[in-house]
Amino acid sequence: MASFIRLNDGNQLPWIAFGTGSALYGHDATESVRRALDNGFTHIDTAQRYGNEESVGRAIKLSGKSREELYVTTKLGKLEPGETVRDALLTSLTKLNLEYVDSYLVHNPSHHQGRLRQVWKEMEEVRKEGLARSIGVSNFYVEHLEEVLAVATITPAVNQIELHAYVWKSVKPTIAFDKEHDIVTSSYGGLSPIVRFPGGPVDAAINQIRARLEETRGAPVSDGQVLIKWLKQNGVLVVTTSSKAERIREYLDTINVPDLTEEEMKLIEAKGAELHRKAFVSRSCVYL
Repeated sequence: MASFIRLNDGNQLPWIAFGTGSALYGHDATESVRRALDNGFTHIDTAQRYGNEESVGRAIKLSGKSREELYVTTKLGKLEPGETVRDALLTSLTKLNLEYVDSYLVHNPSHHQGRLRQVWKEMEEVRKEGLARSIGVSNFYVEHLEEVLAVATITPAVNQIELHAYVWKSVKPTIAFDKEHDIVTSSYGGLSPIVRFPGGPVDAAINQIRARLEETRGAPVSDGQVLIKWLKQNGVLVVTTSSKAERIREYLDTINVPDLTEEEMKLIEAKGAELHRKAFVSRSCVYL
């Protein structure tokens, strides 16, 4: 399977990104991002609301990697009175010490109530100016996407949402809408079934699938790799994180894990449908 996902605007992004929300929210992310870059990640996902863009920029500089090697996503937070999308992005670029971002997302529709259409038109302008190579959204569901598409001349390239087996059933309409409009669905919280909700109905399926994959591969496969592989085979761009180098390498190694069978893909979905659990309480969550 390809290590990049092609977007509807002709650009591409690595299939997996290192996220700097959640545990790194409001914290210095320098060492964590350096560790991720040193161990093979090339796609870093941050946001204005995370309060750590400056440290992400510092880590990128300290890594010694060229800009062309890296892919950076950041997200637009709530605009201050009189502030434009361009103003906000320029502030982010200054903090990141970058001339452009590869992907710029509207973090949450709730930040722009009554102004969502205008905000999207401004997003289109920063893409045309080259400040963002691709533009997209986050925490958008069908009704929000329909509002944007009503005025869009550039369709969002990415829609990043909480996505794992225990919400899959509830967000299937959004996934289908994304697919219909050639929007890449991106996930955060993808490991929630084993990290936040262990002991649920998906566990037995993961154990069964992991055992088969290990036998096929002739090498260890982790529970996390099973879930990440499931998302990847569903065409999802995965955002994940870890403070441990070995775990970071494990996530990246998922690309070398054999594919799940069609029956195994359906099994995780079916078991996930037996329980509904959101890790990030509401659609207005801004932490990821």
